[in-house]
Amino acid sequence: MNLIPRIEQLTEKKLAGLSLPMSLADNKTPQLWKSFMPRRKEILHPAGTDLFSLQVYEPDYFSAFRPDRIFIKWAAMEVTDWADLPQNMEAFTLPGGLYAVFDYKGMAGNPAVFSYIFGEWLPGSGYMPDNRPHFEVLGERYRNNDPESEEEIWIPVKLL
Repeated sequence: MNLIPRIEQLTEKKLAGLSLPMSLADNKTPQLWKSFMPRRKEILHPAGTDLFSLQVYEPDYFSAFRPDRIFIKWAAMEVTDWADLPQNMEAFTLPGGLYAVFDYKGMAGNPAVFSYIFGEWLPGSGYMPDNRPHFEVLGERYRNNDPESEEEIWIPVKLL
């Protein structure tokens, strides 16, 4: 695998969606998206059609990694305004900052992609992970459970 990222400065974004605590050992991602997708059209102020699959980790999540550690996963959309959020949906501020953005084509959730990013690319990159949300942008070329699916993987970084 040889994904070469682009480095982008992200500006703060407003998101609206649903969140669920989970772990890799108890992955509830399908349940989260099944509850979000039928309701996404209830969001009144979308900033576009892209979907955000976002993970919020504790600061030491990766240094003390265990598959049973809990993190918060979001299924969300960018919005221009949080007014009139649908019932049970939450507002989330995605902070701005530096990100390594990987254009990925293949099955979603492929562990080899993240092994490459964190085990190969990051150690030799001159960057280290930053303590901000990680996320994937699921745009018009995203196809669930399809090897031809395309998405962007956004990893928060800072210079060493």
